[in-house]
Amino acid sequence: MTHRCKRSSGLWKIVVWDEPFFEGKKHEFTTDCYSTPEHGFSTVRSCRVESGAWAGFEHCGFQGQQFVLERGDYPSWEAWSGSNAYHVDRMCSFRPIACADHGRSRLMLFEDENFQGKRAEMSDDCPSLPALGWGSSTVGSFLVRSGAWVCSQYPGYRGFQYLLESDSPAGEYKHVRELGSHAQTGQVQSIRRVQQ
Repeated sequence: MTHRCKRSSGLWKIVVWDEPFFEGKKHEFTTDCYSTPEHGFSTVRSCRVESGAWAGFEHCGFQGQQFVLERGDYPSWEAWSGSNAYHVDRMCSFRPIACADHGRSRLMLFEDENFQGKRAEMSDDCPSLPALGWGSSTVGSFLVRSGAWVCSQYPGYRGFQYLLESDSPAGEYKHVRELGSHAQTGQVQSIRRVQQ
């Protein structure tokens, strides 16, 4: 059974600026931001996560490359996109990650689409699936039992990031195209729990 999550106000806070290094126009958010231009920002150029974990997106409407933003400072776009497969100098939407529960996260991964083939269950971070014995460089499908996870394209949490949440439709990701609008490959070689 997949653990369902509920959003509650007061658990999340992010402060964003329209210039690097916490300068320029500033705005605080405690809920989703579907479009930064609607709040007078063409894009976010720096941010500080004061509470909760957040998912940032390259484009408005929670589309494009994903970035997991945990508590801390992000003085410029390199801080949130520096290890990705390509550098993204924009973040135009973001939302809280409601299911981040570092201590109780559980994830099942499958070699093939639709929960078929070799499988493994995880409850801890894994900086290298190949070192763990996962024979393939790809993962075909995921079932998130609880919590939220970040899958990365390469070992050491590098490359494209894909956010998996137990409150996404039943925590089921049956194929690569369900990982996000930017998903181009099922290559996943490291996985970690989202820090709340």
